Amino acid sequence: MDRDSFRPGPLAEVARVPADDGWDLVFVRDVRHPPEKVWAALTEPDRLAQWAPFLASRDLGTPGEATLTTVNGDERFPGPATVLRAERPALLEYTWGDGLLRWELTPSATGTRLTLRHTVDKPELAPIMAAGWHLCLDVAGHLLDGDPVGPIRGAEATNFGWDELRAAYAEHLHTEPPAH
Repeated sequence: MDRDSFRPGPLAEVARVPADDGWDLVFVRDVRHPPEKVWAALTEPDRLAQWAPFLASRDLGTPGEATLTTVNGDERFPGPATVLRAERPALLEYTWGDGLLRWELTPSATGTRLTLRHTVDKPELAPIMAAGWHLCLDVAGHLLDGDPVGPIRGAEATNFGWDELRAAYAEHLHTEPPAH
């Protein structure tokens, strides 16, 4: 696909639920590929670099310390991360800044049901996170399909429908996101 013609797909199944230290954004997406292939996209640095909002200092498929560097244009913001659980190809859990991300991969008739639980400290951040993960996972889907469009990160996301996604997820989650 030509990057300029990339547009986000329909809204994902999403919910905001209370959690121990705040709220969990629960984001569910069906992917047309087996869990093992999805696992590689979630853990291997070269694959993450093609879709994720960060660059990983190492393979995330084993527990331990890592650095996840957020990318916004030419700016790089390294931050500490710790892979807490890596149960190939079913469960990946790691910290990223103040957040906790838990990726669950469940085999389905059409590939994999991918469930992301991303802990946020304020409920109004859920639509922002949902819009960001929506774009990232759409890009990951193209990568898995063998039709890479390249990463869409940071401020560049506004050129690819991020504002509309944020508003739609805010309405769906019944919350008003802070202006950016």
